[in-house]
Amino acid sequence: MATINKSKTVKTHEGAKGRAFTPEQELRRALMSCMLWEDQFYEDGVAIAQRIATLVPKVKAEAVAAIAVEAREAMKLRHAPLLIVREMARHETHRGLVADTLERIIQRPDELTEFLAIYWADALGPMQQRKKAAVSAQVKKGLARAFAKFDAYQLAKYDRDGAVRLRDVLFITHAKPKDERQEKVWKQLVDGKLAPPDTWEVSLSGGADKKETFERLIVEKKLGALALLRNLRGMQVAGVPKAKIAKALDDMRTDRVLPYRFIAAAQHAPDLEPELEHAMFRSIEGHAKLKGKTRILVDVSGSMDSAISGRSEMRRLDAACGLAVLAREICEDVEIFTFSDAVKKVPARRGFALRDAIVKSQPHSSTYLGRAVQEVDRKGERLIVFTDEQSHDRVDDPKGRGYMINVASYQHGVGHGAWQRIDGFSEKILDWIIAFEED
Repeated sequence: MATINKSKTVKTHEGAKGRAFTPEQELRRALMSCMLWEDQFYEDGVAIAQRIATLVPKVKAEAVAAIAVEAREAMKLRHAPLLIVREMARHETHRGLVADTLERIIQRPDELTEFLAIYWADALGPMQQRKKAAVSAQVKKGLARAFAKFDAYQLAKYDRDGAVRLRDVLFITHAKPKDERQEKVWKQLVDGKLAPPDTWEVSLSGGADKKETFERLIVEKKLGALALLRNLRGMQVAGVPKAKIAKALDDMRTDRVLPYRFIAAAQHAPDLEPELEHAMFRSIEGHAKLKGKTRILVDVSGSMDSAISGRSEMRRLDAACGLAVLAREICEDVEIFTFSDAVKKVPARRGFALRDAIVKSQPHSSTYLGRAVQEVDRKGERLIVFTDEQSHDRVDDPKGRGYMINVASYQHGVGHGAWQRIDGFSEKILDWIIAFEED
């Protein structure tokens, strides 16, 4: 008979010999760049969610909980970590950590309702509703603890229509208020009598003059950094003077805003690029430095030119550019290259000029990562690669310190042996490299 004693070979979507990962590595890889149920270039969102669900019981409970917390706190992901905890609740070996993990990863009131929607959804996606399962004791405990973290303003802001409402979470969990004041707030929530929050969404949906509303919110500093960036185009259309918008950008807190957020904002408000670039550089001020010589290699292939999610115009290439902009500022001595069919050296620019140089460096075509590494890598130097790893060719060991930064959720990737592998596109990636080399 034919032999069945064959080694299993894994390949990337473009055909290169891939690397076999442990279940824990696979889970991290699938999660850290995952916009839940959103399609990526090579895989649909349902397949990625199903893979996450399959991997959870294969990984130790403590490791799964730690990965979920990291995804929420370091990578700023909201929905995918909730799916992780939902899958933990299915398995006896993992249930004991559900309450503690759920309390920690829920950081906004609407995540309480989102979790229950996911709890009652099938792995096939949010529209594939199951018959509502009984909510486990650990889930009730975690949701009740998380509910108690939020004040009246936060609850009012996120008390939205939907299949699951905040008051439903209260009824299901039987949460106990900390004091009489919180008990009163919760009763107002149940009765629908919470005072409407003074947010730009409420003001604009109520028919207020948009120009006056935006100007008031700017003066009163009631627009957070992300809300400000997301509404730049709306402000301009409403007629808010450019000087006022520029002043708001100059005053906003930038310590929690990643460079790619400024890149995305500039796509909708290109005439504000100077102000956005200034704010972006402020967000990088004081960052620890990467000493020595660094070479950065950015994947500009066709798959990187696709949107991060169906609801976002931001591409994985924008995320990679944001990381490259940050790396350009914190590296002591740096050269930057792009690769697709060829390898191109990028001029030593900064900020948006560097983004433009990366994007326009060559056509967005194939992914010859192995060839690019051979051409760029140098012994004794640091090489950082930003890629989705779907290479046509094999990638050999780095000659020096090599970091493979994966910005997608695909099952198989490249980079064997001595590569240090990191998944996601948070600024924490570069912090990790600095800390790793200090050890």
